[in-house]
Amino acid sequence: MSSSNVPEPDQTPSTELETVPEPGFGWTDYAERINGRFAMVGFMVLLLLELVTRQDFFTWVGLR
Repeated sequence: MSSSNVPEPDQTPSTELETVPEPGFGWTDYAERINGRFAMVGFMVLLLLELVTRQDFFTWVGLR
C-alpha cells in the first residue's frame, strides 16, 4: 500500500499514433483534412487581399 497520491502509469498503449490517417488516394480522411486546411488558408488570404486592396474579390478579379 502506497501512501502517496501519485497515480500509477497507465499500462495500456497509446492509441494516438494509430488514429493518425495515412495519405491515400481518393476520399480519405487525410485528404479531407488537408483540403479543409488549404481552404481555411485560402479564405484568410482572400480576406487579407480585400483588406489590403480595399476592394472586394469580384472587383479585384475584374467581374464588376
